[in-house]
Amino acid sequence: MKNRLIKYSLYTFIVTVVATSCAKKLDLFPQNDLTPEKTYSTAAGYKSVLAKIYGTLASSGNTGAAGAPDISGNLDEGSQIAFIRMFFNCQELPTDEAVVAWNDQTIKDFHNMRWNSADPFLKGIYARPIYNVTLINEYLRESTDAKLSERGITGTEAADIKKSVAEVRFLRAFNYWVMMDLFGKSTFITDADQIGAALPKEASRTELFNYIESELKAIEGDLAPVKTIEYGRVDQGAAWALLARMYLNAQVYIGAPKYTEAITYASKVINGGYTLYPGYPRVFMADNDKAKDEFMFAVNCDGLRTTGYGNTTFFVHCASGDDHNDYGVGGGWYGYRATSALVTLFDDRTGATDKRALFTTSAFGTSDAQLKITDIADFNSGPHVVKYKNIRADGGTVSDPAQTFSDVDFPIFRLSEMYLIYAEAVLRGGTGGNTATAVGYINKIRERAYGTLSQGQINASDLTLQFVLDERGRELYWEGHRRTDLIRYGLLTTGTYLWPWKGGVASGTAVNDKYNLFPIPASNIVANPNLTQNTDY
Repeated sequence: MKNRLIKYSLYTFIVTVVATSCAKKLDLFPQNDLTPEKTYSTAAGYKSVLAKIYGTLASSGNTGAAGAPDISGNLDEGSQIAFIRMFFNCQELPTDEAVVAWNDQTIKDFHNMRWNSADPFLKGIYARPIYNVTLINEYLRESTDAKLSERGITGTEAADIKKSVAEVRFLRAFNYWVMMDLFGKSTFITDADQIGAALPKEASRTELFNYIESELKAIEGDLAPVKTIEYGRVDQGAAWALLARMYLNAQVYIGAPKYTEAITYASKVINGGYTLYPGYPRVFMADNDKAKDEFMFAVNCDGLRTTGYGNTTFFVHCASGDDHNDYGVGGGWYGYRATSALVTLFDDRTGATDKRALFTTSAFGTSDAQLKITDIADFNSGPHVVKYKNIRADGGTVSDPAQTFSDVDFPIFRLSEMYLIYAEAVLRGGTGGNTATAVGYINKIRERAYGTLSQGQINASDLTLQFVLDERGRELYWEGHRRTDLIRYGLLTTGTYLWPWKGGVASGTAVNDKYNLFPIPASNIVANPNLTQNTDY
């Protein structure tokens, strides 16, 4: 069953934060339609806010697909303020894993790596995490012992609210990780900062890294033990997984390797009792909440309760065209597909052996010519990805009878990534792990992919950094990892690795290294002079 918290009155809590292009004081202004005294007057009110905080990763606003967006400022609710879709655009479109046929505003600048500080999509993805953090800070300020006592909230109800504090602190850390990874710096506010008292300060990448690390370690003992909280909420496993991911990328983030720490925290997750869900394609189908033993944290999406065009509804529509029935949707959007570089990571492109090769039949054939994108604007040119399906593996019916909105949950952290982090960290010189264990973990991934270990098995001699990068591509494509991976390997902007249409050139070309980071939106800098621009923007 889907998470009851997300189902609980998700749209009853109304708070909007306006990101204006002509702001004179703050780059984000909270506008409370319900005062804290009313919103938090009962335990039920707290639960509604907690549902909203989790829901900010799944929904664009309080009324679903359109009409009451969380963030305004001439931004499209479906494509520019919904977290999953914007995160995908930033993490996948600049890479070999995705291109888009549409010509909506500046969307093609992402694969071409030609974006600038005026980009409306970047304005949205900068505002979204800060909006989320603003809600979290308010929740924390209203969850103190003094506030609960003042409102007469005691006993089990008070205890549940106090337990949720660690969860929302994790979600704040996660949102700041997004800012650290994409922008390298961020508007920085905590529950100690009163909104409107002063202009928000800016935190550097190192400051963000240290803050996130300290927060995750501080709450580790307060989070629920692994796999003891209801599905869709975070526990210790999520905190360990985010630390493992951060430590793997520490050389990029802070200029210091932390591969030993990556091994330590990946191992904590691996030893926490998680298991790979049988059948790779089923991990991305409409009843993938059954794969909960593989997920440390997944964003719950429900075709009736998290309606919108920016969660996994985006995935199941954007990659489909005339074959939309294969995706479990009522109509295709003719938008996103991959480049040949992704498809050719698989020895067998049909999916007959490696079941992770989830491409439609138009993506392979007798010659590589069928993979070639001759025209970015032509959806039928190039390979189509059919990874996310709004179809239940058990044959049941999905929530939305019209098949417009998706039931597929979006995995933020899952066990395969932890296996891959462990292996890469060992190869990069981290201590506390070993090659034999790393090979065993990779073979667990490949045994599921191939159905039998004999087909997919690798040996120690096969385990190289290039192999791990390729395996991450095969296992984690379209899950929001590729840009970060290519940066860690020094491949996103350089000429060392070219893919079709990289830099806007059919054969691919190197681009300026500044594109390893996104620019701070110019409107935010105008609104808040405490913010500074990234180099060369």
